[in-house]
Amino acid sequence: MVVGTNAGRVVNIEGDPDHPINGGSLCSKGGTLSQLAESDQRVVKPQYRAPNSDKWEDVEWDWALDQIARKIKDTRDEHFIETDDQGRLVNRLEAIAHVGSAAIDNEECSILVKMMRSLGLVYIEHQARI
Repeated sequence: MVVGTNAGRVVNIEGDPDHPINGGSLCSKGGTLSQLAESDQRVVKPQYRAPNSDKWEDVEWDWALDQIARKIKDTRDEHFIETDDQGRLVNRLEAIAHVGSAAIDNEECSILVKMMRSLGLVYIEHQARI
């Protein structure tokens, strides 16, 4: 099924008609992809809301990524735990948690979890429920 265009590109979303289980029908995520790709409310730039502000403002990607990286680094530097109370090496970070996304596949999830573990995170959850 062709659902429309996005920035001049045709967005094509279809199931595999030869699949023995679903016979080509789309799951609930696949069936709603056109709404994500074609929504006039879709956010296409990073946005920032300053502390105590009630307004979101568009910001540049470089600025947003620098802010995120700085906050992660500062939090990790301040809260990283090298050893536990008994002196055992643990190398963990309990001040940041990660919740995955239902919109990513297993391979992307695997890479994300490895990245979070490399930072020392112990509170990691993946959200792919359907």
